[in-house]
Amino acid sequence: MTSIRTSTRSGAGRALVAVYGVFALAATARSLVQLGTKASEAPLAYTLSAVAGLVYVAATLGLAEVGPAPRRLAWAAVGFELVGVLTVGTLTVLDPELFPDQTVWSAYGEGYGWLPLVLPFVGLAWLWHTRPRH
Repeated sequence: MTSIRTSTRSGAGRALVAVYGVFALAATARSLVQLGTKASEAPLAYTLSAVAGLVYVAATLGLAEVGPAPRRLAWAAVGFELVGVLTVGTLTVLDPELFPDQTVWSAYGEGYGWLPLVLPFVGLAWLWHTRPRH
């Protein structure tokens, strides 16, 4: 039986948690600065970036911890992340004027090297690969 403990304490699992942690910090910090200094310029974009940051925090915590509750948190957060990046990415491609400033998920994460698009697929694959097998 594969356990999340083994999979996130070394190797690729640790790298995945680290990448999510960096995104959690970057997206949350950026959105807090934007909301604190220029919220009226693009409130929807900055709020969406804050939501993305919180989703990355939840995914990081869920992936890093052991047990069924953290795994459920990780599944929910990474699933929400995938829906978010696909929805916001599509909206920003179809109607670029919809958001006066970029979000983390704008144009499928283009401003972040498309990692926001790739990351949920990697996260979901990791969760599937490391699921408990009875």
